[in-house]
Amino acid sequence: MKTFDFLKTIRRGATVLLMLLFIVPVWAQDASYFTIKGVVKDKRTSKTLEYVNISVPGTDIGTVTNANGEFILKINTTAKAKTVSISHVGYSTYSFPVKGENMDLVTILLVPNPNLLNEVTIYSNDPLAVVQRAIDRIRENYSNKDKLLTGFYRETIKKNRTYINVSEAVVDVFKSPYEQGIVRDQVQILKGRKLISPDPKDTLMVKLLGGPTLSVYVDIVKNPELILDPTALLYYRYSMGESVMIDDRSHYVVNFEPNVSIDVALYYGKLYIDKETFNISRAEFNLSMDDKNKATQAILRKKPFGLRFTPEEISFLVNYKIIDGRSRLNYLRSEVKFKCDWSKKLFRTNYTIVAETVITGVKEDNALKIPYRMSFRENQSLSDRVNSFIDPNFWEDYNIIAPEESLANAVNKLKKANIRAGN
Repeated sequence: MKTFDFLKTIRRGATVLLMLLFIVPVWAQDASYFTIKGVVKDKRTSKTLEYVNISVPGTDIGTVTNANGEFILKINTTAKAKTVSISHVGYSTYSFPVKGENMDLVTILLVPNPNLLNEVTIYSNDPLAVVQRAIDRIRENYSNKDKLLTGFYRETIKKNRTYINVSEAVVDVFKSPYEQGIVRDQVQILKGRKLISPDPKDTLMVKLLGGPTLSVYVDIVKNPELILDPTALLYYRYSMGESVMIDDRSHYVVNFEPNVSIDVALYYGKLYIDKETFNISRAEFNLSMDDKNKATQAILRKKPFGLRFTPEEISFLVNYKIIDGRSRLNYLRSEVKFKCDWSKKLFRTNYTIVAETVITGVKEDNALKIPYRMSFRENQSLSDRVNSFIDPNFWEDYNIIAPEESLANAVNKLKKANIRAGN
């Protein structure tokens, strides 16, 4: 039986390099667009909802809500958008009309959907069969063409409770047909910015898996070695969770957890699988921390001699979206929590790295592979490739993930710290 090797799947993965530098600005772009700003809440509880999909039907325009349930959606006037669609796991999809003009302070109240549709019983008691069927349907459910996706990427680094690095970028992601795997897939940074702590005590060099190429390596459908390798299914124990609605379609929820102990760290989590098409719409999974040494081997690429590194939590969220009858990557989020300090120190410092990518556009006709010299590579970090945070209109018509309140406050503090430091 083929063994699962996490390190192999990320060998070409990007580097998250906590090397704190600060340099100068880049370029901008003109377009005619209007903006919709709002917040999404649960209608019954008034609780704000995070990671909600916001999109324009019939187009690839979209974004997601932030941790405060807030969103900013920029729509090019050439799209001739009539409505905006709001969808979230376990809720009925909501749509509202637009008139080609700015809209502020829009409040969307989503209604929980109890999944009253008739159950599909043939697979209800066999979660492994559901997963196997989903794998078998990948060729029919996912794209068989080259695609060039455009997305917004954000990476934040916190030391204890303080942000020390905020980096953002617009990226192109080249994806070959799904049956070809990830060998040809690449990421290019189109434009970006960063803001980092000027305090020398915040400087720490650690290379981890992650960065903008998460959109390549954490695409579990296209990179089956991560979780969906048919030869590794027996490494996991599966159970059926309560069904949920996604985009008004009923989904199986399949829980999985390690069933054996092997020489690499495995995962536990949930797969959300459409009951009719067996499309994988969503995956939530964590790297097992049962053996910290294995977890360290899975994510740590390089560290200075004498630095103690201990992983605490590594989690991933991957969403897919149906466009023209085919599923494609829509949103990814990773969160890595670890402790790190020099061996002579008594206490260790807590770090949290959060990386998000939301796909905001796609080109399918004549999608060209990204030249190697332009691609984001494993020996690079986003901080090395992007510039400063000065221009308030930096993104213009690009769709982004709205910064939550704590992040906005952190940006202001970092700006002031850099001004005081003379950067």
